[in-house]
This record gives sequence, C-alpha cells and structure tokens, in this order.
Amino acid sequence: LKTPTRLPSLFGGERAIGVAASGLFSLALSADGALWSWGCGGQGVLGHGDEQYQLLPTKIEAFAGHRVVAVSAGDGYSFAI
Repeated sequence: LKTPTRLPSLFGGERAIGVAASGLFSLALSADGALWSWGCGGQGVLGHGDEQYQLLPTKIEAFAGHRVVAVSAGDGYSFAI
C-alpha cells in the first residue's frame, strides 16, 4: 500500500483505545469498555476460562456488563481494571 488505508475493526465495530502485550498474547480495550484477547492462552491469561490459543481477537465475556478502563500484560499474567 502506498496510501494509508483504514482497516475494518476486529473489535465488534469499535475502535481500540488501549493495548497491552506480552511475547505470547495481546489484549485490546475497545471504546465501549470491552476487553479482547488473542494469542497463546497458556495459564489462562486470555481470560476465556481455558488455555486455548486464539488466532483472532475474542471478547472476554467475563467482563460483560462491566466497563474496563485499563489493561496490562506480561510474562504469564494479564490485568484489567
């Protein structure tokens, strides 16, 4: 691409307003306060109640009905406020 091109959102149509990543997984906070994760789910770091690998961003349903305002991630941990 020679010109900047807006890509479609992978976060339910919302824009990402925050991100955090470790070497194995990533988190994204969307404008509506939802939290999304993808990558290696070892030790349950993706927050989906399992240790499955997620190829695409997947909404963390445990936060449904709550507004997340900050995220952090590192080697073997993920954190949301």
